[in-house]
Parts: sequence; C-alpha cells; structure tokens
Amino acid sequence: MEQYSSKVMEYFRNPRNVGEIKDADGVGHVGNPVCGDIMELYIKVRDKRIVDAKFKTFGCGAAIATSSMVTEMVKGKTIDEALKVTNKAVTEALGGLPAIKMHCSLLAEDALKAAIDDYLKKTTGKGLPGFKPHNDEPEH
Repeated sequence: MEQYSSKVMEYFRNPRNVGEIKDADGVGHVGNPVCGDIMELYIKVRDKRIVDAKFKTFGCGAAIATSSMVTEMVKGKTIDEALKVTNKAVTEALGGLPAIKMHCSLLAEDALKAAIDDYLKKTTGKGLPGFKPHNDEPEH
C-alpha cells in the first residue's frame, strides 16, 4: 500500500480555506458516483482575478487535501491562469498521491472548472467551452 506524502497529511489534518462563500461568483459541485466523494468549490472574482476560494468536501483524506490545495493554488490568479491548474499540478504540489487516489485530484480540477464555468455563465451567459466533468474514475 502506498503511503501519503507529509504534505497530503498536512493538508488533510489542517485544511486551508474550508467553508463556503455566501455571495460566491462561481460555485462548482462535483462528485464521484463510484467512491462517493463530493466536492463543492466557491470562488470570489474581482477584475477577472480569483480573490478568494473556499471548499466543502465529503470524502477521504486525499479528497480533502486536493480540495484544499487547489484553493490555495488559484487564489490571486486570473481566470485564465486558474484554468491552467491541472490535476497533475495539484498532485505535484502535494508531493504525490497513491495511484488509487489520483481520481481525487481530478475531482479537485473538475470542481475548480465547474466553479469557473458557473462564474462565466453568470457573467457572460456562456459557460466554459467544452467543459465536462470526469465521471469514470476508478473506485478507491
């Protein structure tokens, strides 16, 4: 069985940015029907820059850690910069994930993109072109 990195454990035990933003500009809600992880990610945007990000996650330690890390990674970024944050970048920032937990980083990426999609729909009337959340991750 693969071990979690110390950074994953730190972000699981002491997650950053937990909660919701009541007047969020974008909200992403994603889930994995196989394992049951559910993530909600909230963003506050000013001048096309993410000024705040929070999350609520029901799931395993890796799901909590990846949710927390993605909020840290996008704060201060423009929407275009945030769209470049991938599940691989989240995984690398956490010092890696066991292979069986990689779907958690996909959920975190999807939650971010879903929040940006929601923001764009509210502000431009058009969502994120081609956005479709992953839904075929393996069970963990």
